[in-house]
This record gives sequence, structure tokens and C-alpha cells, in this order.
Amino acid sequence: MSGVGTESNDPLPSPPEEQQATTGLDMGEEDLHQRKEEDSKGEGEMSDCVSGQNGEPKTDDQSPTVSQVCTATKMTLLPKSPHVKTHALTLEWAFGMNRALPVFSLQDQDQLVILYGGTNVAVMYDQTSNSQHVLQGHSSPISCLCVSEDRRWLVTADRGQESLVIIWDSFSGIPVQTLFDSHPEGGVAALALSKDSKYLDFLICSQRVCIWDWTNETEDPLCVTDLNPEYGFQNHIIFNPNDITQLLSNSESQYMIVSYIFQDKQHLDYIAPELLDKTFNKVVGMLSQSVFHWRGLQALSATSVGNLVLWDMVRASSTSRPLVRRAIKLIPLQKDSITVLTLTDSFIVTGDTLGHVKFYDENFKLISWYSEFNLDPITSISFSKEVPPNRSQGYLEDCTLEAKMFVIRNFVLSTVNSTVVHVNAQCGVLQTLLREHCEALHAVACHPQQPVVAMGSHSGILKVWDYERKVSICSRVFEKERHIQCIAYDPQGFYLAVGFASGSVHVLDACTLLSEAEERFNFSQDCITHITFSPDSLYLATAVSRHTIMQRWKYLGRHHSHYKPIRDLLFGVYLDSTQPRLLSLGMDRRLVEYDLQNSKVKDELLILSSERIEQSAVPTCMAWYPPLTTEDFLLTASDLYKMKLFNSTTKMCRKTLLGPTYGSPVEKMAMLPFSKDHDPSAHYMAYITKDKVGVQILPIDGNPHKSSALICHPTGVSDMACSYDSRYVFTAGGSDCTVLSWEISLNALEAAASLGGKELIPFYSLLDGGRDGELFREMEDFFYYCQLRNQGIDSMEMRQVSTRIPLGEVPFVMRALGFFPTEQELEDMQNEVKFSRYAESGRYVTNIDLEEFIKLYVNHRPAFGISRKELLHTFQVLGDSYVMGEPVVNKIELLELLQDRGEHMTENELAECFTTLVGLNPEGGGPDLGAFECDGMYHHVQFKVVSTNPKMRLKLHGFDILPLKLCVCVGQMQKMCWRVRSQR
Repeated sequence: MSGVGTESNDPLPSPPEEQQATTGLDMGEEDLHQRKEEDSKGEGEMSDCVSGQNGEPKTDDQSPTVSQVCTATKMTLLPKSPHVKTHALTLEWAFGMNRALPVFSLQDQDQLVILYGGTNVAVMYDQTSNSQHVLQGHSSPISCLCVSEDRRWLVTADRGQESLVIIWDSFSGIPVQTLFDSHPEGGVAALALSKDSKYLDFLICSQRVCIWDWTNETEDPLCVTDLNPEYGFQNHIIFNPNDITQLLSNSESQYMIVSYIFQDKQHLDYIAPELLDKTFNKVVGMLSQSVFHWRGLQALSATSVGNLVLWDMVRASSTSRPLVRRAIKLIPLQKDSITVLTLTDSFIVTGDTLGHVKFYDENFKLISWYSEFNLDPITSISFSKEVPPNRSQGYLEDCTLEAKMFVIRNFVLSTVNSTVVHVNAQCGVLQTLLREHCEALHAVACHPQQPVVAMGSHSGILKVWDYERKVSICSRVFEKERHIQCIAYDPQGFYLAVGFASGSVHVLDACTLLSEAEERFNFSQDCITHITFSPDSLYLATAVSRHTIMQRWKYLGRHHSHYKPIRDLLFGVYLDSTQPRLLSLGMDRRLVEYDLQNSKVKDELLILSSERIEQSAVPTCMAWYPPLTTEDFLLTASDLYKMKLFNSTTKMCRKTLLGPTYGSPVEKMAMLPFSKDHDPSAHYMAYITKDKVGVQILPIDGNPHKSSALICHPTGVSDMACSYDSRYVFTAGGSDCTVLSWEISLNALEAAASLGGKELIPFYSLLDGGRDGELFREMEDFFYYCQLRNQGIDSMEMRQVSTRIPLGEVPFVMRALGFFPTEQELEDMQNEVKFSRYAESGRYVTNIDLEEFIKLYVNHRPAFGISRKELLHTFQVLGDSYVMGEPVVNKIELLELLQDRGEHMTENELAECFTTLVGLNPEGGGPDLGAFECDGMYHHVQFKVVSTNPKMRLKLHGFDILPLKLCVCVGQMQKMCWRVRSQR
């Protein structure tokens, strides 16, 4: 299942590069077509709503059913009563915002509602009721927002694959129109709606201007034009409020482009008036924003040096146009850079880098300003749609000699440091609505006993929230270290440990966020990547790339235990004991356990054991498996979409399982705590991948329907935390500066899993062709052939037909099906079956039936097979030179690699492989050792092996038609190549 707010039960995993990013409103190809149909059905109703006076909805009494959009009011989005959850994960709250996007004022009368963007969602935040309505639909980060003049219609657009433009109804929160495949060149850079909300204009990142009539049933824009790249990257565009046939855009360079829509509405032309420093013999500066003057003909542009450029229509002398727009005046308004330029009623409004807001009249005379708010540089200003009352009592005076009442609308402004404030114009009072993280947010942790979540960012801000009441409890700003990388609560919830990118560690009081001087550690100059407490809270361990540092409220020691970065750090307890144990897992494929009991000397952290747990895969994370069996297991995940269960004492691999396959492997996982609201015997796990968050039903058995995953942070998930009551999972987005709160519905997860079928039905769907496919029939044939082979092919005695085969026959059946495991993988398979009932019965399992074999095959085979690209890369790694454009392998080096690296091959095995490959030994017997010479040609694959020749050339063509006899060698060479590559 994958999506945002929606789930799917696709039983067949697809390669990561082919999987579709899914969201709460579009989930792959089928749902994409379905959504197109739904949007087209609602367009007629939506068009009627748009054509209403001032954007108010119209209703049709004769219609048997009335659209929710047309019946919605501005009170529709008030907090609703709880309802039954239909999805395993539901986005419940978004902490943080995208400071690069503007903030808009939607309502400012009975309710105070604003709109802002964060990661791939837009948020309508009602400050009056402290509630959010999240607009989900994008699978890529939102790049721009805009609203209609009456605030009824909202538009969001993104950048990335399968980019979308979505028009929303602000009263109901329903998407009324979606533009699919409208900007495949890379996404939208700027958006604008006409004054009547009928036309939508957007600038594509490839500098193409598109005009859409989004209220009509059309899949193509009205007109399109490509801008000249010489004019710079246009990042701001608006309609002329007095003439919808005119548009204005500007780039940071000194170019403003004015576009004209011709009367046929099918052609778009533009001009780019020249503006240079020599135009006025003054420094103009870089353009920030431009607006049309309310007179209609003039336009204004603000610059980075505090100037205002006035553009007007003048008579042309050498062009076909009677009038063209030219820069006629450069007005030095102020010394500081102007970052925002907008209009409200009869005032020109600017925001600057000092955090000041200034108001000018049409003659550019300063009327009033707000400079006492002590704000950071302003990034957006949005005025309320509510008109001020006619009476002017209570308003502040302006700064003119007449000292008139300064009557303006209330407004909302945002700053570069992710602060959003509301200004009541009547009394001049500022109210802070949001104060979020403005730099990368990588750290999130949940309190073990209270509804509290802590999050820290690279801006040095550590903030603690009550996630049920949605209020900030306390916060602290670290001025010196700043870059917070990871945080963790101790199991009792008394302390909060904070790890910094500078290598220092602070242990804080969980309630006050204060720390004593002796509770600060700085024993490394590298970034703290992992931090964790022992179950008894006596030990604190941190990981810095390849080092593990151990602290027992005083520095104990560290050890360079891995030669590649550490992926996970985990405390536990020994069986039948309360003694803590510490393990680390690295990209070097080693699982290291530390000897805490004997590490008593300062600066000495001893290693108890170091085991290599993978051959080709790279481990990504680990967690303690819940007590579902009598054995104690450690669960690990790898980059090959596999999960493995290791005996916690012997470190033996006891089971290999197919993990979630949602485009990228599992990066972190955590077992959900026990919940009193659910069956105590049921266990669940939460996990994150590169850009998704998911939940999994335990025990893991390879059934894809027991897992659900949703897109959460398209630019990457950096951390995850689970609430103490298993109701929520929190994800940190790193560079997108947001933390998302996801509500978990275990009932919905169980219901979705039950719909996928019971017993072997989900596993049949993972086979090519399913239960009735050719692969399943081959399995049955091979299964019974093994029984004949085991009883003797030439035997004339009565055959004993059974549903089981000896365990020793499993490798042969696997290879016959095209899966060529290594010797270690074969040993893991046999151990998995052999010890499957040992803990319960004390006996080994020596045979396997077809159902068990299907599960074994599905869980152990490569998740996405072996592609032609991987085969090509394998031989490129093996070949150290090229002849005629083809890889050439030195015979001596190849034989040495096969016999010395990876899983060593003996001379007998080599001779058997090569003679079988060239057809001299089709039955696979063992030839006599010694010099042999043979040539073989099979489907453009030529091997020449001469024992007296110092060179052996390996020529490979046409991988799509490899002969079956070559597969054994290719499978072996690929496994050997992975081993060689990892050691190099």
C-alpha cells in the first residue's frame, strides 16, 4: 500500500525506478485516470460556483444532488467530530513551513485563517480554533502558491516527476480541478490568478508561460509562449487587475517582461523593456517584485538597493506597436533592500530586509510605517479581504502633517526565519501566529510516558510540543553549537540528550531543557549521528560516523569499530538478565557488540564480538524483535529490500524475509509500544524509507498486504519517532524544515491486510502469472521431479509420492527456477527450515512441503530480479581493459578471483563449470583435472579457454538471449563480483 492518506494493496512489487510516487489524491496509473474522471465530472459544478457573484457558490434547486463545493461556506472547515479512520496512516498535523513560499490571509473577521506551504502539502491554519486543514495531493515539494482575490480559490503547484497544478475550494478543502502533465519540463516557478479567478497563469521552470481557463473542460492551455533565456529566470508573475489580457513578470536580473493576450485568446506575445544602470546613470539593483499600478497603464518594480522603478507606456519610434512600456523614472525610496512590493486599496506597500513595512500614496509619499516589531527580513505581505469599517475611530494616525486616521486592512506577513505575524491595523498590535524552524530539521523524539514530542534543527532551536493540545510547552535556543543533529529521551522520560554536528552532547532536564555544566560532553569533532540510552538510563551511547562513544554520565570510552559509517546504534538486555548490552550496525556489513561489563578503564570500550551479517547487501537499520516466539531475535533491514532475523545470542541468521518494496529500502524502523486499546498479542512496526513512512503488521512473513506506506517528505525523511501510546508516528523531513504527525489506525491496517487474502493467496500473487501461471506449474514439476530423483530415476520399484521433499533438494530446485543463491544464502535457507520448530519441539526439520517452499523462494530471491544493467556492470567490474570496445579479463586474474575471493571455488568446481559452459559436460559431471582445450559458441556468447595461453578473453554480447547453461556461471560470477567490489 502506498500513498498519502490513501492506501493500495499492490501484491506485485515493482522496481524502485518504475514505482509511481503516490499521494492522498493520486496513487499510480489507475488512480490517476480515476482522478481525471472525477475532476472532469466536478468541473461543471465548479464552473457554476466560479461564475457566482464575488465567488459565492450557486446552487441548482432542480439538481438531484448538490456539490459539496457549491454548498460549502467559510465555516465548513471548522473542527469536525471524530470519524472512523479508513486509512492506516492519516496526516494529522504539520509542524513547520516552507519559508520560501508566501503566506496568505484567508479570513480575518470571525476567524483568523491563513494559508502556507510545507514540504508537499499546503496548510490552512485556523488560529482561532488552533486547528489545521491539510491540503494533500502533491507527490513532489510544493514550489508556489496563489489565491484568488476573494480568497475562495487556492492554487498549489509543485516541481518534480509527474508535477501537478491543483485548484482547491477554500471553503470545503476539496480539489475542484487538477492539471495533469501540464509542465513536464521541471515544474512551476510562479503562479497567478486573474481578478475574476477565471484564468490561471503559471511560469514553468523552463521559462514557458501558460494561460489556462481552468473552469472549462479542456486539457490544453489557451496559449503558450517560451521566453528568451537571455532575460533571466523569471520567478514572479501577476495579472493586470484592470486588464486580464496583460501579465507582468520579472527576474532577479534587470528585466521585466510584459505579456499580452490577443483577442483570440490563442496567442501570447511579450516585450522585455531594457533597463540598465546607464538608463538613469544610477545603480538600479536587482529586481525583487513587480506590480501593476491601479491606474492600469503604469507598473512598478522594487529593487535590492531600495529603488522603485516606474514603468509607463510611451510612444514607440521604430516598432509596429504605437505604445510600448519603458522605464521612465527611478525613485530612491529607501537605503535598504526592498523584498516585497504589493498594493492595498490606494497604497503602495513595501517590506524590506530590516523587517519594516512602509505605506506610500500614489505620488510615492510616505504615509505610515511599522518599524517597531523587530522582525527579520520580510518575504511576503498579505492583506485581509475584509474591508475596514467606514468609521475611523481607534485607528492610528499617519505620519503626514495633517495626522489623518490611517485606515487600512489587517494584514499578515512572513519573514525569512519562518515567523508569521498578524497585524491588527486598528490598534497596531502584532500577534505572532507561527514561529517555526528555518533550517534543516533532522531530530525528533517522543516522550516515553507523555503526549510530548521534541524536535531540533540546525538553527539551534529545540522545541517541545504537546501533540494532543497542539501547543508549544517549552523551547531553547543553542547559540554556540546550533546544528542539532539527533535527540533522544531516556526510558524514564527524565532526561533529553541532544547531539550536535559539532560533536558535543548535552543532557538536559526533560521538563526545563536546562543542563548542568558537568552534563555536557565533547569528546569528538565529528557530527553525532546516533544517540541512545540504555534501558536502565545508566548508559548513554553516541555514534560519530565510524566511532562509538560510551558515556555513563561521565566519559567511558570510544572505539573505531567500523571502517564505514555506522547505520544504527541499539541498546538491549541479555536474556534472563537486566544487564545492558550495546550493538552497532555499519555499512561495512558488520554487527558489533561491545563488552560493557569489562569496559571499566577510561577511554577503553572493548568489543565482545564482530560478525559479518551480509554478503552483498548493505544493512540500513536494526531493532529488537518483539517476543512472538520462544527465541529472542534481532531484526535487520538492508538495501536489497530484505529483512533478517538473527538469534540474539548466536548471531545466526534464522530467517530472511521480503521487506516493504515502496521505491526505496527501509532506512529506520521501530516497534510500536503496547497500546491498551488493542489486542495485547498483536504487534506492529513503524518504518521510514527514503521518502515514505509506513506501518507493518508483525510477524513479518513477506506478505505485502501486511504493510502500508505513504509519501511523507519527497526530499527525504531524516528521522522518525513513535508516540508512547502507538497512536502517532512523527517524521522529520530534514531540508524541508518540517515534522509531520501521522495518526495510526491499526484497525484499518488489519482490514486492508485481510482483503489481501489468507494463507498462500498473497504469496501466489508474487509469482509471475499467479496460482495459474507457468512458474507455479514449474515449481510443482520440479518438486515432484526431486522426489523421483531422490528415490532413483532408474528405479523400477513402486514410487512413494509425497507432498514434501528432502531439505537437501532445495538448492537444486532454486537453481532450476533461475535463482542462483550463494553458498551462504543456501546455508541460511537450510538453517531457516531446519531450526524452524527446534525451540518448540527440540527437533530438526529435515523436509519441506510446496507451500513452505513457495514462501522460502519468494522471501529469498532478489526482490526485483537481476536486470541487464546489473549484468553489464558486473562484467565491467571484472574487466580491467577493453579490446574492440569489449571487456577483457586476464585469465590468471579471473581464476585467482574465483578461487581466492568471496566463496572460494575449487579446481574441480572450476573445471566442471567451464566444461559445462562449452558443452563438453552437459550432464554436469566431474571431468578429470588437467589441461583441456575447447571452444564453444552459444548465441553470440564465446568463451575461449586454453590452459597454455597466458590470456583468456571473455566476449559477451546479447544479454537478452543468454543460454540456460550460462546462467550458473553468470549467477556465480555476479555474486563473486559483488564480493570483490565490496572489498575493493
